Amino acid sequence: MAGKTAEYYRKNPEARKKRLKQQSAYQKTPKGSTIKKNANKLNRKLGTYGNGDGKDAAHYKGSTTKGRTQSPSTNRKSRLKIRK
Repeated sequence: MAGKTAEYYRKNPEARKKRLKQQSAYQKTPKGSTIKKNANKLNRKLGTYGNGDGKDAAHYKGSTTKGRTQSPSTNRKSRLKIRK
């Protein structure tokens, strides 16, 4: 099940093209490059980089979470717990 954003870009190829162009440019900036580099470094350290298991490290500062699936709905559950 895709999210609303994914559905939008799937249905609007021109918007998708524009977004991908913007993302490509962002990843070449110093900030985007650093984020990408650190995410890859953490994934390599945790053994999830490039092995095709569908797992990923959480990409936030100081994360050591191993084996979290890349599916947003699974990742979001812990962040969206209803606080009592």
